[in-house]
Amino acid sequence: MNRFRSRLLFALITLIVVVLVCLGLLLGQLFKTFYLNTFNQRLVKETNLVTMLVEEEETITTELQKHLEDVSGTLTARISITDKDGIVLFDTNGPSPTGEDSHQDIIKDTIQNNKDRDRIFYEQNNEFYYYGSSITRDGIRDGYVILSTPIDSLQRVNQQIWGLLIASLGAAFVVILLLGVRITSQYTRPIESATKVAMELAKGNYKARTFEEHVDETGMLSQSINILARNLQDMTKAQEMQQDRLRTLIESMGSGLILIDGRGYVNLINRAYKETFDADSSEYLYRLYYEAIEHKEVVSLIEEIFMTEVNVRKQLLLPLKIERRHFEVYGAPIIGINDEWKGIVLVFHDISELKKLEQMRKDFVANVSHELKTPITSIKGFSETLLDGAMNDKDTLEYFLSIILKESDRLQSLIEDLLDLSKIEKQGFKLNPEYFEINGILEEIFVILKRKAKEKEIELLLNRPPKDLFLFADASRVKQVFINLINNAIAYTPAGGEVKVNVEEVDGEIVIVVSDTGVGMEQEEIPRIFERFYRVDKARSRNSGGTGLGLAIVKHIVEAHHGSISVKSKLDNGTTFTVKLSKENKDLQ
Repeated sequence: MNRFRSRLLFALITLIVVVLVCLGLLLGQLFKTFYLNTFNQRLVKETNLVTMLVEEEETITTELQKHLEDVSGTLTARISITDKDGIVLFDTNGPSPTGEDSHQDIIKDTIQNNKDRDRIFYEQNNEFYYYGSSITRDGIRDGYVILSTPIDSLQRVNQQIWGLLIASLGAAFVVILLLGVRITSQYTRPIESATKVAMELAKGNYKARTFEEHVDETGMLSQSINILARNLQDMTKAQEMQQDRLRTLIESMGSGLILIDGRGYVNLINRAYKETFDADSSEYLYRLYYEAIEHKEVVSLIEEIFMTEVNVRKQLLLPLKIERRHFEVYGAPIIGINDEWKGIVLVFHDISELKKLEQMRKDFVANVSHELKTPITSIKGFSETLLDGAMNDKDTLEYFLSIILKESDRLQSLIEDLLDLSKIEKQGFKLNPEYFEINGILEEIFVILKRKAKEKEIELLLNRPPKDLFLFADASRVKQVFINLINNAIAYTPAGGEVKVNVEEVDGEIVIVVSDTGVGMEQEEIPRIFERFYRVDKARSRNSGGTGLGLAIVKHIVEAHHGSISVKSKLDNGTTFTVKLSKENKDLQ
């Protein structure tokens, strides 16, 4: 803004200087012309006066000479009287530029060149003026009266005039310059202030304001800038509020959301999506959707929307870590103004619980008919056989009754597991937490299962840390968890194998790893092993005496303790279960 003020001052100073110089030249010339005219008029009058004095005398008498001498001194002019041919008859001997001869020659030449004129005028080198008037006696020209005067007085007056003009115009220049600077500052200050505020507004500082000091155009400019700033501030606040509401809505919604732009790059994922898919923003944002999203079903759905540009709704079953979850995925194209393609929005509704409830209902009917039918059929069949006469044979009777007892125990175990699982899943299920030493619980389990392991020639190993590890949890439920895990490891490990349990403390958590050298399982089977009644090898599982509910109970108990369970397995290479429980589980207190 200083450059603008400098340019304005430079233009103003240039204009003032040009005007003052032109005005000075004009006034100087006018004063000079005026003074010359006045000087000439005075010289004409003086010459006429002297001529009248000379014409009154017939000849140049002594008295006239004396009188002319007095007049010459008074007028500060040299008086010369010549005949009609220019011969000087009398001279007052005043100042001469180059001497007497030169003075007489100038007079003679001037008269010779102006014989037909009554008045003659001659200027010598801007130094002397010569003015003459003819002497007429009885109507006949008898000679001339010549007055010559130096013009140094004119030069002095001219110098004084120019000095006065320069001083006056210089003073005027200073005054005008000071006033111009003040007026310029007065009018540029609001512009500078408005410019600064406009620059602040351009930077995004909508709180900037300028002063409204005047009611003229600059005041209107300042007022307009302030109105613009207030409007921008209000619009920004409204936009920020709307963005906050939209961000809060997107982040707080329970369904996962992902936004893809028109070029296929992921622009937004909300908190629910991150938590559901364990997604990291750095691995998703500003990457192509087929590079960021690992589920082929979702990629195919996105491609379908890109190609058809219509809304798509599908139910997808996606594997997430150790489980598979059901999602209802709604995808819609984003079409802007003038049918401009903006991108795609996907919403993932987790319907796993609904599917689980539906599946539980179906599984219950199927499992009741499948799991309960066999022991009931066996019991009924052997009972009918006994009633038909087989009971009279003691050996047959004992054999059939042992089978009936075994099937009854299996039926009872299945019903107890169902009731236990139902109790755990029931809302309001409460644990009875207390401090206990985890290694003692595991040793008790080893004592319980030692006989079964010995029968299968399986070695049980417990790697416990040198110090006791205390855990705040429900001891009976934790014991139930590891009975199930270790019992399953024994059941699915062939003879000669081993089942190892490792206990350690890591970052305030108790980590218990149960590993075996058993049959293992395929990778695609792992997400489903915690489902009710799911069996990897149904024939072998049923022969092992399992109900198919043990791992489901384990998973629910671990989650009730706010812990985690993970599985690693490879076919024919054993299985490893890792359970992590917090030592000081404050959520249970």
